[in-house]
Amino acid sequence: MNVNLEILENGKLLPLVEDFYTIQGEGFHMGKPAYFIRLGGCDVGCEWCDAKFTWNPKTFPPVFVDEILSRASSFPAQAAVITGGEPSLYPLDYLCSELKKKGIETFIETSGAHTLSGIWDWICLSPKKQQAPVGNIHQLANELKVIIEQEKDLIWAEENAAKVSQECLLYLQPEWSKYKKIIQPLVGYAKQYPKWNISIQAHKFMNIP
Repeated sequence: MNVNLEILENGKLLPLVEDFYTIQGEGFHMGKPAYFIRLGGCDVGCEWCDAKFTWNPKTFPPVFVDEILSRASSFPAQAAVITGGEPSLYPLDYLCSELKKKGIETFIETSGAHTLSGIWDWICLSPKKQQAPVGNIHQLANELKVIIEQEKDLIWAEENAAKVSQECLLYLQPEWSKYKKIIQPLVGYAKQYPKWNISIQAHKFMNIP
């Protein structure tokens, strides 16, 4: 995917899909109130993606990050989650530094498919087989969250778990459309190998964004 970085003014503009205040529904911070900033554009292309509408960045003209920051800082929870799409496509230093100035913690959800910019309080790495993570993102990750569609995906999960730091938290998350089929095998696997935790998309059960 070719991203015209010049029009983004070194990250002062970003292709915003949506931004909203909600509850984190997945992983270690499940249940935590946070402001979500969803960026458009993704070249990873997961067949089961529930946000395919975000893939084409041309659908979402760049907006001024300062406008996003103003909205993010107006809510009680001082935490912002950057997601997508694939946010590592873009220069995120300005966004992060300005969030920090406002006392807002920075969290990111990324496949690691591109070199990550920005300063992060929490990096959730969700690697995808069709476009593996690059650079040293495994060592930077605070949380490894692997989406499991079928049991053989556990091999991919273990391959990535072998690359992260000892402090990184490990999560297996059932792909939503296969939840009923795969959840019991995942529970059994986590019970057998308790380094793993189970993550579910709790926001979908709660019927919130």
